[in-house]
Amino acid sequence: MDPTIVTMAAAAAVSFILTVVIGRLLIPALRALHAGQSIKEIGPTWHMSKQGTPTMGGLMFIAAIGVVTVAMGWGHIAEGDRGGLYVFLFALVFGAIGFIDDYMKVVHHENTGLTAGWKFLLQLSAAILMTVLLRHEGYLSPNLYVPFLDWIVPLPWPVYMVFAAFVMVGTVNAVNITDGVDGLSSSVTLPVALFFVIITAHWGQLELNVVASALLGGLLGFLGYNHSPAKGFMGDTGSLFLGGMVCALAFATDMPLILVFVGIVYIAETLSDIIQIGYFKLTHGKRIFKMAPLHHHFEMSGWRERKVVAVFAAVSAIFCALALLGVWQRYHI
Repeated sequence: MDPTIVTMAAAAAVSFILTVVIGRLLIPALRALHAGQSIKEIGPTWHMSKQGTPTMGGLMFIAAIGVVTVAMGWGHIAEGDRGGLYVFLFALVFGAIGFIDDYMKVVHHENTGLTAGWKFLLQLSAAILMTVLLRHEGYLSPNLYVPFLDWIVPLPWPVYMVFAAFVMVGTVNAVNITDGVDGLSSSVTLPVALFFVIITAHWGQLELNVVASALLGGLLGFLGYNHSPAKGFMGDTGSLFLGGMVCALAFATDMPLILVFVGIVYIAETLSDIIQIGYFKLTHGKRIFKMAPLHHHFEMSGWRERKVVAVFAAVSAIFCALALLGVWQRYHI
């Protein structure tokens, strides 16, 4: 059997098992600490029944992915191939920002944590640091790869840096917005993780393949606790970490524009929020959607949570498959 397949299967399996085991300890501990989620009163009324569900559950898959990334990727790290480690550390920084936000919400028993200004400043700093690091380590070039067209568009480094920071911060927050229904963000991100597992394996970037496979296994393990009705939420700790992982993998494979396809659900969710707010202000109170972001609109239209998750995950899977077609000329898939 191909050693690459064995490694990716092992990384996913170990991450899955670790997530499940850690979750069995973490969920009761969060309950004991009264680390419950505060539900926004402006959301769907039936979401109020979720009040008090343990949050910060993302810690279970963050820990599992970290262990697998270091333990199973140690050989690559020792040889100087630290791409997988950098991807994890980048995501971990965003997870830490989310943890601070969650912790403040739990302490104050309300759904407000870090101010928008502080969040943006911390996220922007992390994005700039990651871009500089990946460039220094040779994972990034200022030549922007365009999927489907198989074009390379050269950009000046300063322009690329601004572009990268914008995309990174935007992607991370888009994943965070998607985390509004039991199992939604993790289900939508599963096909994205699989996309990067396939790409990194085929391209021979085994150090990145380990962390992508660990992400896949970790999300599968977390869904056991997060599917409707959720026993625990990932919180901003988990959603910002996931956004960081997806974004870092796209940049580490030097194809950030692929996020337009693999991240189509994140983009739709974010645009629905922007459109709703903009239209509301322009028309002095009128709305396009019954409620934003988009998953709430479908809930208000009568869809059950599980249907929203299934449809959104299916859309994500279809666009991830299209993304594979979009890069086949580059990777000769």
